[in-house]
Amino acid sequence: MHHRIGLIVPSSNVTVETELPALLRRHPEAEFSFHSSRMRMSAVTPAGLAAMNVQRERCVVEVADAAPGVILYACLVALMAGEHGEHRLVESLVAEQLATGESPARVRSSAGALLNGLRALGARRVALVTPYMRPLAEKVVGYVAAEGLEVQDFVALGVEDNHAVGCIPGDRVLTAARGLDLTDVDALVLSACVQMPSLALIEEAEQTFGLPVLSAATAGAFTILQALDLPTELPAAGSLLAGSRRAVV
Repeated sequence: MHHRIGLIVPSSNVTVETELPALLRRHPEAEFSFHSSRMRMSAVTPAGLAAMNVQRERCVVEVADAAPGVILYACLVALMAGEHGEHRLVESLVAEQLATGESPARVRSSAGALLNGLRALGARRVALVTPYMRPLAEKVVGYVAAEGLEVQDFVALGVEDNHAVGCIPGDRVLTAARGLDLTDVDALVLSACVQMPSLALIEEAEQTFGLPVLSAATAGAFTILQALDLPTELPAAGSLLAGSRRAVV
């Protein structure tokens, strides 16, 4: 069966449109196509994110024309930099807008997907690798903590240019993760950003650190599959997408 996925993404993002299709094409029962609308943004700053978010309603109208089954608001920090509960508010507002156009699309966000993925893993204490400047990274940490999860440690790679975020090399991401305090951590978020590449690192990181590892991309795939009532098991994508019987060594 074929499913259309709508994505609302920052204009300078490229990774989410690479990693999500790479993940979902592994699904044994379904096929997917991806249809994006873009919000102008190049600098990951509070001002840049605020200016981007006001473009949301236009993007919703555009992507709804493709009749997707699920729409993902694919910019995690744009919502986690807001007040606690911002992802639920935005998902609700998008759903209301879609309803006025009689679109049945389900609405999810990368911010909500990451939280959903951590809860699905039963995680209570987590560590995060983020690409952001430290003040924005602290906003993300505070948002996650306000959702009842303890952030044991985090790293901010200090990259403000969103184009550059999409080019952060994998060895830099893994080196940052090795510097984290992972004492009693239940899960490691290797990329708390849909633009920072990490999909190729998930399996290696699980073996290296001996705990579940997820990213904004794997959490997004998991949540999309849930929304479509499809099995959430995908090969070589980490514990979140491996089924409940998968043991991490």
